[in-house]
Amino acid sequence: MIVLSGADVLLPDGLRSSATVAIDGERIHSIQTESSPSGDAVSTFDLTGHLVVPGFIDVHVHGVDGVDVLDGPDAVGKIAGALPKYGVTAFCPTTVACSAADLRQTLESVQAFQRTPTGHAAHVIGSHLESNFISPEYKGAQPERHLCRPSSAEARPILDEIGRAISSVSIVTLAPELEGSLSLIRSLAADGISVSLGHSGASFETAEAAIDAGARHATHLFNRMPPLNHRDPGLAGAVLTRQEVAAEIICDGVHVHSPMIRVAIAAKGVDRMMAITDGTAASGLAEGGVAMLGGRRICVRAGAAYLDEGTLAGSVATMDLVFWFLVKQVGLSVRDASRMCSTTPAAELRLDGRGVIAPGAWADLVVLDRELAVKQTYVSGRLAYSAL
Repeated sequence: MIVLSGADVLLPDGLRSSATVAIDGERIHSIQTESSPSGDAVSTFDLTGHLVVPGFIDVHVHGVDGVDVLDGPDAVGKIAGALPKYGVTAFCPTTVACSAADLRQTLESVQAFQRTPTGHAAHVIGSHLESNFISPEYKGAQPERHLCRPSSAEARPILDEIGRAISSVSIVTLAPELEGSLSLIRSLAADGISVSLGHSGASFETAEAAIDAGARHATHLFNRMPPLNHRDPGLAGAVLTRQEVAAEIICDGVHVHSPMIRVAIAAKGVDRMMAITDGTAASGLAEGGVAMLGGRRICVRAGAAYLDEGTLAGSVATMDLVFWFLVKQVGLSVRDASRMCSTTPAAELRLDGRGVIAPGAWADLVVLDRELAVKQTYVSGRLAYSAL
């Protein structure tokens, strides 16, 4: 048994001061107000002056510390091993549009890691395919040569790979205005996949039709879609007004201005918003650092990642910085920031027992200091990272 004593602990009903969390195996055994350690404890940590929150869950992350999801068969494992130092206990390895061969390799890696997880690595939920089925006009840093309509012959090999590894796919991003998209949405939703609307110029009416067909997720709200317009609300307007849809939002201080994050939260509530990094292999690298995104070079510049020609190519944020940004810059309470970083993603992806601190829940925990820096991360009861 591991005992964490003396910290302020974020429970579903709010902060509990100077509490004791006992971990037994992979699960939380108990939470008590008194801070006296159990006599059965194998390890005891005095965390007075610290904050314990549910482990962060990033549903949209392409890479970290120089490694991209599409870098090869070992990439998913390397990313999973690196993420706990940023407080991440579960994540969706996220691809850009790619060839069927590269998609197969990535999905096989996800399957292998799910079958045999590494003890001190973040839990791999399932892949997020920021897929081939997006609008060329709103592709951003996505490679146009791999884009196609779901109804086209070029789509068949990609769809075959998705079908072959369906249990390892959690989210598929697509543009609903493309021919064949509504049929694909119905098919994926029937298979339990969370269909996400994004990289799209869809009208408000087309977006609503996609939601009616079963789409329940939105990829990086406001980014790579038309601006919200009071006479033509478009995709962003549909996402904000349809409560069936849970929306991602990039919280790095670059992709979305803080007041617009507050606008989105005011419209949907923290229970329908998921904070994401959209982190790339450049995340964790210093200014001027170079990495790859789907086989193309990206560089860290002015707090984000850019292709050589200057296209914004995802963020360099990590989830610890996202949590800090929500509290310190957006002005959320610790409880609301935790809902966006942990509880809502867990609920949307049906991760029972994750995203909350409660007896019987998975012991996925992050210990933060007074400045909200990560000091320890526990994944399924294992100490995956420690700076204490």
